Amino acid sequence: MRVTRDETLRLLSVHAHPDDESSKGAATLARYAAEGVDVMVATCTGGERGSVLNPRMDRPEVRANLTGLRREEMAAAREILGVRQRFLGFVDSGPPADGEPLPEGCFALEPLETAAASLIALIREFRPHVVVTYDETGGYPHPDHIRTHQVTMRAFEAAGDPEHRPGTGAPWQPLKLYYQGAFSRQWFQTMHDAMTARGVDSAMGALLADWPDTTPGLDITTRVECADYFSVRDRALLAHATQIDPEAGFMAHPRSVERQVWPTEDYHLARSLVSTRLPEDDLFAGLRPAAPPTDTLPPAAGNRPFKTGREGVL
Repeated sequence: MRVTRDETLRLLSVHAHPDDESSKGAATLARYAAEGVDVMVATCTGGERGSVLNPRMDRPEVRANLTGLRREEMAAAREILGVRQRFLGFVDSGPPADGEPLPEGCFALEPLETAAASLIALIREFRPHVVVTYDETGGYPHPDHIRTHQVTMRAFEAAGDPEHRPGTGAPWQPLKLYYQGAFSRQWFQTMHDAMTARGVDSAMGALLADWPDTTPGLDITTRVECADYFSVRDRALLAHATQIDPEAGFMAHPRSVERQVWPTEDYHLARSLVSTRLPEDDLFAGLRPAAPPTDTLPPAAGNRPFKTGREGVL
């Protein structure tokens, strides 16, 4: 099941809050957009209950207008990445304090079918071939990230069913679904080791020392080369000025080192309705039009049939 030669490839990336699209997989989005893929970001909430994480922006007038500012930041990041973007209209749950209940009406408390309905409608409108979201842990245990995973899985399953929510657009079944593999322990360890070997101060050692030994790693099936778009990713990140300190956190490591030792963004193929072989270097592997026949190309070596132990993979 391949896309026809005259059809534009379409990619939908589903995120919890504004800025998530720029901190997770942004260079991939920028690369595909530059190559002519139609890329859409779905943002489940407006980030209304987020914190101001950039000390230079932590002012009363900023906190008072955080909702509006985060929408402006999202618009700027979208333009930098060269993608389309849609807010699904849910309210940020915020990270609750220990023992504190989630606020009434927030995204994480929305009934699953209600929350998925908006994404199903968007999928039927946009008709993506590939969908990307978080794994079942949310990438980290923010309630909105976990709900984003659940909503995306439900929408992926239901959008192609003509009996489900008729009247919300013609059924459309995406063909592949991926989980983000951003910020794995291996990424931090590799970057820390590379900086240390080069005599560069690394702030990642403390984070690695506190990393829980029981945290499972995501089985990476797909690595997309996108180092040429790290600068675009960084500009998109910095557009979220309330959320990104330009001199700390993810912005602190040398980009030259990152390009040398980890030039990809990484994914786990969680669902596939097309035949593909692992490992992949393209989210559209198995979907692109077949190359014209030729007698000069040798058979591919080292490929193996599609197989993985993660749940639900076909």
